[in-house]
Amino acid sequence: MSLFVLQSVKKDFGSKEILRDANLSIEPNDKIGVIGTNGSGKSTLLRMLAGIEPIDGGKLLTHTASNRIAYLPQQPEVDENKTVLEQVFANSDEQMRLIQEYEELSYQLAQHPDDEQLMARFSKISQEMETQQAWDLETNAKIILSKLGIEDFDTPIRSLSGGYRRRIALATALLANPDVLLMDEPTNHLDATSVEWLQDFLNRFRGALVLITHDRYFLDRVTNRIIEIDRGDLFAYDGNYSYYLEKKSQQEAAAAKNQQKHQAVLRKELEWLRRDPKARGTKQKARIQRIEEMQETEFKESQGKVDIATPSRRIGKKVIELENIYKSYGDRCLIKDFSYTFAPNERAGIIGGNGAGKTTLLDIIAGRLEPDCGTVEIGGTIHIGYFDQHSQQLIDAANQNQRVIQYIKDVGEYVKTKDGSLISASQMLERFLFPPAQQYTPLHKLSGGEKRRLFLLQVLMGAPNVLMLDEPTNDLDVQTLSVLEDYLEEFNGCVVVVSHDRYFLDRTVEKIFALEDQGNIRQYPGNYSVYLDIKRAEAAEAAEQAAASTTKSQEKKSSKPKREKNKPKPGNNGAQNKLSSKEKRELSDLEKRIPELEAEKANLEKEMYNLSPEKVTQLQELYQQAEQLQAQIDQAMERWMALAEVET
Repeated sequence: MSLFVLQSVKKDFGSKEILRDANLSIEPNDKIGVIGTNGSGKSTLLRMLAGIEPIDGGKLLTHTASNRIAYLPQQPEVDENKTVLEQVFANSDEQMRLIQEYEELSYQLAQHPDDEQLMARFSKISQEMETQQAWDLETNAKIILSKLGIEDFDTPIRSLSGGYRRRIALATALLANPDVLLMDEPTNHLDATSVEWLQDFLNRFRGALVLITHDRYFLDRVTNRIIEIDRGDLFAYDGNYSYYLEKKSQQEAAAAKNQQKHQAVLRKELEWLRRDPKARGTKQKARIQRIEEMQETEFKESQGKVDIATPSRRIGKKVIELENIYKSYGDRCLIKDFSYTFAPNERAGIIGGNGAGKTTLLDIIAGRLEPDCGTVEIGGTIHIGYFDQHSQQLIDAANQNQRVIQYIKDVGEYVKTKDGSLISASQMLERFLFPPAQQYTPLHKLSGGEKRRLFLLQVLMGAPNVLMLDEPTNDLDVQTLSVLEDYLEEFNGCVVVVSHDRYFLDRTVEKIFALEDQGNIRQYPGNYSVYLDIKRAEAAEAAEQAAASTTKSQEKKSSKPKREKNKPKPGNNGAQNKLSSKEKRELSDLEKRIPELEAEKANLEKEMYNLSPEKVTQLQELYQQAEQLQAQIDQAMERWMALAEVET
């Protein structure tokens, strides 16, 4: 049975039509990615499914009375008075109730072990806990939080930043184990490692999933359906993002061909009308009516794309030079002895875990933040354009009643592009998918993604020759990102990017700066995929060395201990005890069995080293197996030592 059914659903905000006649069904096994330009209505659709936003027409049928829905908005609300762990348990009320009742029944049974009613209730609660997966609730909560970069579980929510609060809200939604999971940009504020872990988690998630994300690798590897919202129309594609791109291209080509064919036929028919006025007799009325219908036929133009044709300026040989840079906050060193000279056409990406200091490094490079030690020299011809990850907050700080066009005119009424043409502020806004009707919209009525796109236009209109991009993919739609990537390929200047978006890094950078432990910054040639290949190769080599070292150590332990000649054995006053035939066979078996167990454990350890860190369940299973093997080895070694003592 379908979880949701949309029948001719309409949604209109007055100044913008979101949905005009939407039809859609969502099934229990669907993993749906929702795409569309910023402001097209993606978040609105999720809120409608969550029951938060009403529809204006049609029907939205839900069959989720017995199913649980978890909704993660872009700006989630959390209880500031709770600790991290308390907040994560917020949507696990049923599981927490079962745990409390289980503990209470356990105590009562200890007092009254023969009470059959208590035993029956205890058995039922145990089964319910199994069904609700409540046994490992706290363990799973801590694993999820750790994978999202949160280690202090007792910290009050009020003391955490917005990014950390969003990750806690994400963990809350995941731990709820719902039947339907609605997620709006879940990868925002996550580093690449956490994104890969979330990707694996959602692949194993058994419920229905509807998500909005700009991460194209994520869309490809998680979804099995794509929903596109395009100027009020809703289209469904059965397949992942790559399949959508292929089908979309075919549809646009077919539509363009049909439109050309239609125009050609219409042109001939109109020529016929002009050429032969007498043909307008009674017999030809049907043909004339058909021509009129053809004239009234409307074709939907292809979705507009952001057109980045902004001004540029010359860049000199000296760009930015950093020498022996140090930066610490309290006892924590973020950057230690970093030196680098950026070239005029540099394409560099900065990566690292949450809180590693990526934005700090970018701010130092841009001259926005002073290092503790070292020098930063910026060339005389350099004009930096800084695309801040908090751009929405910067726009929010402006006059919210200011019109979109005035916000851009504050930079300039006209700009001169690299081909020498003059473009007005209004024309630039149209190129950035702000049609004339929307250009007089107050800033506060823009969506989060539209504000990001507007801020990007403002930065580029300043004609920078060095671009600093701090998490540029957050809240931008995939269409805008694709055009931005093309623009950066042709950009005549230096580009430095902080991003967790693997696809964006693969397309835009040629060098990686990885912020590692204790302030060390390591350089890797190539894009993000090349960086991953290098790290995997290093991990595999380390695993082989560790396995070899373990085997060698165990072989050393397995060698028989040498006793001093004629030294009496402990506890037998020098008397020579003999092993029985059975004990001799046991000793011989142990000498064969111990190396086999050690080899098996070494193979397990190698497998653990090679396994991706986001595969939590498999890692736990392998770790438990390794512990069991070690216990067997210890027991066997202890017995072997005892038998060997007697034999020697």
